[in-house]
Amino acid sequence: MQSPVSSSGPSRRAEFPYLRPIGTRWLDNDAYGHINNVAYYAYFDTAVNGFLMEATGIDIRKLPAIGVVAETGCRFLRSLSFPQSLLVGIAVERLGERSIIYRLGVFAVDDESQAEAAAIGRFVHVYVDADSRRSVPVPREIRSVVQPLVFADLEGHL
Repeated sequence: MQSPVSSSGPSRRAEFPYLRPIGTRWLDNDAYGHINNVAYYAYFDTAVNGFLMEATGIDIRKLPAIGVVAETGCRFLRSLSFPQSLLVGIAVERLGERSIIYRLGVFAVDDESQAEAAAIGRFVHVYVDADSRRSVPVPREIRSVVQPLVFADLEGHL
């Protein structure tokens, strides 16, 4: 059985075709002084949906088909902490007929020497009709902007 967050695919900053800045907040830290695991899932959601809105130029919430999160996962590799600024790298592991599987890497902005991700995530969008919630094909507007992020399209990931 494949791990929800496999070790294959991009894990270094330069390997992600898109990097989105994310600011940490005071409340992201837990009692141990590092970013709590639940905050990473909010970073993933913000990075992916922010990318989709920016790249398509449309409010994706108003499309007749919407992406709902069907699965998430995260492998934590190194601690991060507020007030660090972060970059979330986005690549596409699989672009299916009705779903998209994203691979995400979380990096500290101020730490160029740490080219390896502090966390690697998996984020699955399944597209459904906005009204009926029945599964539908990925909208062409979405498909066109995520296609360039597919692993097979990245040099070194063939």
